[in-house]
Amino acid sequence: MITDKNYLAFISSLKQEIIKSRYQAARLANREQLLLYFKTGRMLSEKVKAQKWGTKVLEQIATDLQSNLPGLKGFSFTNLKKMRQFYEAYPNLEIGPSATVQIEDPNLDDKANAIGPLPTIQLEAFYSISFTHHVLLLNRCKKTEERLFYIENSATQFWSVSVMEHQIDANLFQKQGKLPNNFKSTIRESLKPSVLKVFKDEYLLDFIAGDELEDERHIEQQVVLNIRNFILQMGKGFCFIGNQYRIEVDGDEFFIDLLFFNRHLQCLVAFELKKGKFKPADAGQLNFYLNILDEKVKLQQENSSIGIVLCKEKNNTVVEFAIKSFDKAMGVATYKTSKQTPIQMKGILPDADELGKLLE
Repeated sequence: MITDKNYLAFISSLKQEIIKSRYQAARLANREQLLLYFKTGRMLSEKVKAQKWGTKVLEQIATDLQSNLPGLKGFSFTNLKKMRQFYEAYPNLEIGPSATVQIEDPNLDDKANAIGPLPTIQLEAFYSISFTHHVLLLNRCKKTEERLFYIENSATQFWSVSVMEHQIDANLFQKQGKLPNNFKSTIRESLKPSVLKVFKDEYLLDFIAGDELEDERHIEQQVVLNIRNFILQMGKGFCFIGNQYRIEVDGDEFFIDLLFFNRHLQCLVAFELKKGKFKPADAGQLNFYLNILDEKVKLQQENSSIGIVLCKEKNNTVVEFAIKSFDKAMGVATYKTSKQTPIQMKGILPDADELGKLLE
């Protein structure tokens, strides 16, 4: 084996070029496929309207295409309907070298009275996600603005279809930027736009049953066991450091429920889990932890730490009064679960403690 440094450097450079070329080829192939599907959808849409064709004609088109091009994939009757839907969702999309495109929202009946400019989207982002991504958005998101939001995020954060679906289920579009916080007075100006995009007002903990929220440690344990899902909920750039993270002050020990580092914000992020309603004392506890993190844990080149109280419910007015005087950046979010023991099953199945005793 050759171990010369120049040779190894050459191999490394060559590998990077191959990877880069493969990625570029895949990206261009996806773009061409989307363009083909879009043009096909346009041809179908225009012809169906002009000739008043029904479902049977689309079925015949799919059959005839397969007959004329044996082995052709992706042009089934179902996919032809999706292509038509794809085009009709963006009828004003200009196919060309333009860097950006303006897309009219078909949900707006009176575009002249629309508030503000129509949304724009980077064509690069539009072409970066797969047709399956686009179909999911068409089926789940009715408003163009919402679809554009998920397109941009999917393209920049490399979301798979399942990750995108997870974010739609969590209602990321509605929740992002709504978190009650004191960032205006605690975050430096250049970071404020990024911080507001990172944190949400509500998080979906769909891996916890709704009737298993009486114990904060249990909630924490479930988050740790499902840390990948939780990080997907949080957004981009989060790295998990640990749970029950130990900090010390003059011999006294304290433990932070969940500690993360955000690569984009370049700061530590502490989460404190509360099983009930937010109380002002929760903000004081979190501020105490953030002071210690900044003094004893934060590295010199990092930004000041941010804290989030994650609770079952909150009163935003109470939150505002509780956090506005603190000089540490913090916000208060809620969580919800989607799983709960059906009412008709309660009393039939033993609870967790009883089940544990039965298994002893």
